[in-house]
Amino acid sequence: MRFRPAWVFLIVTACALPLFAQQVSVPFVGCVMFGQAQRLEAPKGSTRSVPIRREDARKLAWYEAGNGIALLAPRGWYCVGNSGSGGWALYLSPQPFGNGPQPGGFQGPAIEFDHISGENSGRYQIAEMIERLFPAYKSWATQTLEQIELPVPTGPFKGDSLRYVSRKIVEYKTSAQADGLGTHSTWLKKNDSAVSGVVILLYDPPDIGSLPGVLQLSMRLPPDLARLAPAIVRQIERETPNRK
Repeated sequence: MRFRPAWVFLIVTACALPLFAQQVSVPFVGCVMFGQAQRLEAPKGSTRSVPIRREDARKLAWYEAGNGIALLAPRGWYCVGNSGSGGWALYLSPQPFGNGPQPGGFQGPAIEFDHISGENSGRYQIAEMIERLFPAYKSWATQTLEQIELPVPTGPFKGDSLRYVSRKIVEYKTSAQADGLGTHSTWLKKNDSAVSGVVILLYDPPDIGSLPGVLQLSMRLPPDLARLAPAIVRQIERETPNRK
């Protein structure tokens, strides 16, 4: 998809509920989180009420780690959280994968939900994303990357198609066997299926001294569950503050 400024694609839908959505309960699944210095046990819960269609609710559950990172995802999947200097993440797969992604990454269906922090090493990953996706904040990103002599990207990945929901929310799709947002800095490896998701800029980075944050969802669902993708994305968009 040819890149154009965000305002050309501005579509105010982030607060809208899916057609025929209503508050329904889905099972709550707690996920263990492994950090650099500690392990957070899986939180306990029974159900979570979310505004989605009943037919989708039958296939989804609410997954949440001890530090609060959470999302809707297919029922019956395995989950684990990891935290480090660049932020924290929640990983899910229909196959068990131990305490986190293995060296070969996820070759099949999987979901990765990252909260990237600007405090430490995540700052430079955020700057790269801003260069590719959020031209309004390009000045901050360019300065950040040039400070440590990192290359400055020139627009989106060629393998990505983008849809701007607002100036801070971009839904994307990385084509099969392509380099893009879904495969570049995630544990989802390229294969014959596309990766879809959303990137959300959490805070304004007006100058070099600011500390922005980014949420990135990357998911590759099996064909029989592909119709759940919009419900998963919309729930993250609804629960994100400062999203306009």
